[in-house]
Amino acid sequence: MKEKFLIIANLHAGANKGEKDWPEIEDGLKATGFIYKCVFTKQRGHAIEIAKENILNGYKNIIGVGGDGTLNEIVNGVFSQTQVPYNEVAIGMIPIGTGNDWCRTFNIPNNYIEAIEVIKNNKRVFQDIAKISFNNQGEESNRYFVNVAGMGFDAVVLRKSNQDKEKGKVSSVVYYKNILTTLFKHKSLPCTISIDNKSFEVDVFSLNAGLCKYSGGGMMQVPNAVFNDGMIDVTIIERIKKFKVIRNVKKLYDGSFINLKEVQTHKTKCLHVESKHNILLEADGEFLGNAPAKFSIVPSALSIISNLK
Repeated sequence: MKEKFLIIANLHAGANKGEKDWPEIEDGLKATGFIYKCVFTKQRGHAIEIAKENILNGYKNIIGVGGDGTLNEIVNGVFSQTQVPYNEVAIGMIPIGTGNDWCRTFNIPNNYIEAIEVIKNNKRVFQDIAKISFNNQGEESNRYFVNVAGMGFDAVVLRKSNQDKEKGKVSSVVYYKNILTTLFKHKSLPCTISIDNKSFEVDVFSLNAGLCKYSGGGMMQVPNAVFNDGMIDVTIIERIKKFKVIRNVKKLYDGSFINLKEVQTHKTKCLHVESKHNILLEADGEFLGNAPAKFSIVPSALSIISNLK
């Protein structure tokens, strides 16, 4: 292949699965004839700096080896620099992480050799991204995301799961345990929601804002999301009985939970969430902070290497 690729690899992804499987991935890249430079991430946030620095040094084809969090950091690296137009940078993924939800949307296989073949085919599409302004320890911060952001229940579960990851506890059993233990402690919080400048009050159990359909390891909490329609899909679960949540968990995986009377859905270009309470925020599996949070769309902003027909 003539084009030179930058590979940003998070070998700690998937409970250190990346470290174990890197030789297989490396052999697959070499066998396909890739010309590439590889940089390994050393800590959370490192992929942002790697992407930013190397884009300024001329790299315009970036492959992430990792999970949704690695992808999120790479995208934030692309959009935190201003010298190279962001639509000139293409991003692909070789998935290693525990969820790989963004890859589901674009039909990118979990099999490493097949994922490398997708990159070799180099079929590109543009997808929307979204920007969030939010509160981070009393300071206003900004972050871009490419898949799904969550507030309320989802963010509380995510923060606990990330704390467990840092202790080496990574498994679906740990994740579902965190869902159950959080469920019985979590309280719906009163929020002011503004959607396209129309405001309303609601007690929020959880809120999801999505560009793609999948999150949480295959759940469809924004089942009507379309990655390139120029809109943010919003799902709000209002105050709901805990046992009703348990009874309807299966419906999260086919998206039919949105038919429950406690659920409302919207499509918007701009979303603003305010609360006097500490309602937490995550995006693409990365814990960020809390409300107030403002979401805005950046349409067709990201060039990605896709496996869609």
